[in-house]
Amino acid sequence: MTSRPFLAVVQYDGGQFVGWQRQPEGRTVQAEFEAVLERLTGRHAAATGAGRTDTGVHATGQGVGFIADERWSADAPGLRRALNALLPPDIWVVRVHPMTSRFHARRTATARRYRYEIGTDDASRSPFRRRYEWALGRSLEPVLLAEAAASLPGEHDFRGLAAHGAAKPDYRCHVAQATWTARANGSGVTFTIEANRFLHRMVRFLVGTMVDIALARRPLSDLRQLLTTTDNQAASPPAPPQGLYLEAVTYPPELYAEATA
Repeated sequence: MTSRPFLAVVQYDGGQFVGWQRQPEGRTVQAEFEAVLERLTGRHAAATGAGRTDTGVHATGQGVGFIADERWSADAPGLRRALNALLPPDIWVVRVHPMTSRFHARRTATARRYRYEIGTDDASRSPFRRRYEWALGRSLEPVLLAEAAASLPGEHDFRGLAAHGAAKPDYRCHVAQATWTARANGSGVTFTIEANRFLHRMVRFLVGTMVDIALARRPLSDLRQLLTTTDNQAASPPAPPQGLYLEAVTYPPELYAEATA
């Protein structure tokens, strides 16, 4: 039986995972997803994520690519139901799309959007909220947040605002949008950023630095300087992981098999 690529749009609560990517130890979203694919297909099936979220980071729109039998192309809703019937309750497939042969969940993505949630009221320390936002419990100066975010759109070298690991040939990312919005009920603020790619912990370093600016712990000019430095020694500590969500991944329309049928 012939096979084809599929895209699953996946949500997960990252609180009980050591991240998306399979690790020697600890529970991962990738390992859970691949175990379900193996049960459905009867053979090992790799799952590729569009973004490698860290320990404790959530997703509401992670793109997951995998190979499955061609017969599922005519019944993508059935494949979605089968996946959800076997996945653990902290992972949920929103929808499934059959894709063309040129699709790759990570390499063909043209944009990724993250959001970061901060609770600024006293109730953010509630056990029912602190797992899903940064329970800061302090108000942030909205003008400074807005001015900080306004400096991010465009192409920048983000080495000064990312975790350092293996050397990369390119540290530049093109940011399409970066905005802070206040919640209607006054309980907190949300940072939304969309770019063609992200470096490791880049969003969390950005949020940590902008929060320090909004709390008058450092000047606004520091952020612009960090966009020109070659290390992260001057950056603020990264924001905690539980406030971060991979919200959406964008792919070219022509990669969806439905569009070419």
